[in-house]
Amino acid sequence: MAFHQRSISLPSRPHVSETEVEQELHSLEASISSSNSISMMCDGLRTLANIYDGLDEIIRLPSHQVCSSQQRKMLDGEMECSIELLDLCNYMQETFAEMMAIIQELQVALRKGDDTAVQAKIQSFTRLAKKARKHFKKIAKKPASDKMAMLLTKAREICSSLLESTLHLLSKQIEMPKQSLVYKAFYMKKALVCEEEQLLELKCTLGDLQNGAGTLFRKLVQNRVSLLNILSS
Repeated sequence: MAFHQRSISLPSRPHVSETEVEQELHSLEASISSSNSISMMCDGLRTLANIYDGLDEIIRLPSHQVCSSQQRKMLDGEMECSIELLDLCNYMQETFAEMMAIIQELQVALRKGDDTAVQAKIQSFTRLAKKARKHFKKIAKKPASDKMAMLLTKAREICSSLLESTLHLLSKQIEMPKQSLVYKAFYMKKALVCEEEQLLELKCTLGDLQNGAGTLFRKLVQNRVSLLNILSS
């Protein structure tokens, strides 16, 4: 997946404000709740990674390098919660990779006309999705009067919601009778070529999701380092 890099010859963009980040979070949250497209979830991961870039800018502002005992307590809470989010993001990155491998094996089974293998791969995908669902739990909301801490909490909520919604949409690709591409590929052999193209598209999408989750994971680590710098000062 291609990412645009800013040229060093261009002037740097103005510092992002807390209000701008808040607006971007609300916009992304609305998009997640109204979308039924996996491609939108790929875009959502990229958007969230950019939002975490903005959060990191805010965290590193001089005005946030010295904080009160109350602010330190709130940031300590965010540090604790960030571990859970990092674990979830890393787990989903691995899950997307496993799903991609299953889809590849499913393509082979379809070409061979091996109905038993096709069913086995569908079941493997379904089991993996169900297993992943167990890793989602309600994001802890830490009481926060500090705007930066509130933005971090909101970002955590949206990150979890985005990943969970993505998993739900992926499950529908396998589980929905007469509508999923796997059902059509299995029961409508005359459309096999077309359905294989759809499987290939799904595999590419899973690759995008894996890369997106990996990028987001790195942004979360970067945010955690910036918070540690504040708390250790």
